[in-house]
Amino acid sequence: MTEADPTPQPAPGAEPARFPCPSCGSEMRYSPATDRLTCPYCGATAPAPESARTASDPWGADPAPALAEQDFAAAVAELRARASSAETEETRIVQCTSCGAAITFEPDIHATQCPFCASPVVADTGPSRHIKPQGVLPFLIGEREARAAMQRWLDSLWFAPSGLKRFARAGRPMQGIYAPYWTYDARTESDYRGARGDAYYVTRTVTVNGKRQTRRERRIRWTPRRGRVSRFFDDVLVLASRSLPRKYADRLAPWDLSALEPYDPQYLAGFRAEAYTVDVEEGFAEARRIMDAQIRQDVRRDIGGDEQRIDAISTRISDVTFKHILLPVWLSAYRYRGKVYRFIVNARTGEVQGERPWSAWKIALAVLAGLILAAAIGWLVIRQQG
Repeated sequence: MTEADPTPQPAPGAEPARFPCPSCGSEMRYSPATDRLTCPYCGATAPAPESARTASDPWGADPAPALAEQDFAAAVAELRARASSAETEETRIVQCTSCGAAITFEPDIHATQCPFCASPVVADTGPSRHIKPQGVLPFLIGEREARAAMQRWLDSLWFAPSGLKRFARAGRPMQGIYAPYWTYDARTESDYRGARGDAYYVTRTVTVNGKRQTRRERRIRWTPRRGRVSRFFDDVLVLASRSLPRKYADRLAPWDLSALEPYDPQYLAGFRAEAYTVDVEEGFAEARRIMDAQIRQDVRRDIGGDEQRIDAISTRISDVTFKHILLPVWLSAYRYRGKVYRFIVNARTGEVQGERPWSAWKIALAVLAGLILAAAIGWLVIRQQG
């Protein structure tokens, strides 16, 4: 019996774009600094060839002529039916069993390190159907600038382990990743019922310890209110990744979404892209929470007064559209005492966010130093009084 080849084969239609160097034949990579394709071996550069604009890529997508919104209801119905469409494709991804990241890899790479948590991963995940990206925000800062920004951030941390800063100074490579996001547009009309509170003051006379005193007390006069507020939401941004810590990813904002480019595989040359693990429906549920919070602010503003009470809001939502976009980040992961700490750099602005460990002995030394200082001050005070 012939033994089967254990090496996973690339999925049909998931062959990545290739950009061979015209000088040495090596794979060229997209350089954020020059906005050109650059060969990492011989240094040759080249503009994006026309073939790159029509080549297949890890997403199986041809670049769109413009950033087009997709109809939300139609997309959800299509995905539920699992039908083939010009807006979806099959991709082969690598699934990290530690953090759950789903990352697109070239078919000739079958084992590597997860850029999100530094765990080893093997490309054994079969193809799955995904919505294609419509837009991409290209890398603007390179790895050297990202590492310098991370170093400045680490230097500003109090009580960080020395090994953490040594890790950054060692110049270990950072991973350039295109993180998946959804943006949603929607038109809303919200009828509300509540009350407006207007403040007024009364003067009261009270007896305290046998003495009469006057006090000014604040009161609220409530008036029923009903009304309607309308708002058009444009590009409500929702992270479509479960591997990036949401609270840190959200702090990377703002993103200059006005600089989004129609998706083109040339931008992915030399980088990796994470496939979305939060689907379009789940992402819309998060977008609705963001919209609802804004609508409540609009209602309070419409009610007016010094205080507002909201009893009910009924919202009608229409013209819902969405885009699947890729935003650039630099990632680094550091293991400390069995736990993984991740650092994220916005590859457009250099904003750094991340998890950080605490050095127990540094904290203990700081507490001890504080106690010694307090004791010394107390001794000096006692001596001066004596």
